[in-house]
Amino acid sequence: MTQSGMPKIVGLSEWQAEIDEIRKKEKELTRAHDAVNAMRRRLPMVKIDKNYEFDCESGIQSLLDLFEGCPQLIVYHFMFAPDADAGCPGCSWVTDAMSHPAHLHARDTSIVLVSRAPLEKLLAFKKRMGWDLPWVSSFGSDFNYDFNATNHEGENHVASVFLRDGDNIYRTYYTDQRGVEYLGSHWTWLDLTPYGRQEPWEEAPDGWPKGEMYWDKRHDEYGA
Repeated sequence: MTQSGMPKIVGLSEWQAEIDEIRKKEKELTRAHDAVNAMRRRLPMVKIDKNYEFDCESGIQSLLDLFEGCPQLIVYHFMFAPDADAGCPGCSWVTDAMSHPAHLHARDTSIVLVSRAPLEKLLAFKKRMGWDLPWVSSFGSDFNYDFNATNHEGENHVASVFLRDGDNIYRTYYTDQRGVEYLGSHWTWLDLTPYGRQEPWEEAPDGWPKGEMYWDKRHDEYGA
């Protein structure tokens, strides 16, 4: 049975001509993205004067300790409330797609996950997911609240970037909402496919499959 909404079938030369046209748009997007990255590198900074403590596998550490000697630190504020039984499915997607820390360390950058749940819960979920990334608990501190990773509505997914100069720490950038999906390569891989993400908001040919908006699960929950 032929699926409705299928793209037209063309010869190789016509298909390549269409690819060449979309490649022009992709290059425009890449150059625009490069320009935004350049703006980000020139952003002003905010000094962090408050002392924060985190519960880690090796004991209590400060924000400065999380840099692991590097000048740059990326913090992914993973949504995991103290009373939750498991980490956020969307944050789990992003974490599944994260690079091995060695690649970031090669450019003098450390990365760490921070959540409000007690450390025991974080370590148990980390083992379940098979992750090796460092994960620390901010339970009992103001850290999440000060960086809007927790507010009156609950937990929020945020990526924060810090720079240190000696012992002085500065916050240089953050993003949340759909800005975080740029970090989860599962979405960007799906964007390359004919069906795309198959989410209700996407523009797609008539008859193309559509699913639910919030369909992402932890990687061990999809079943067959």
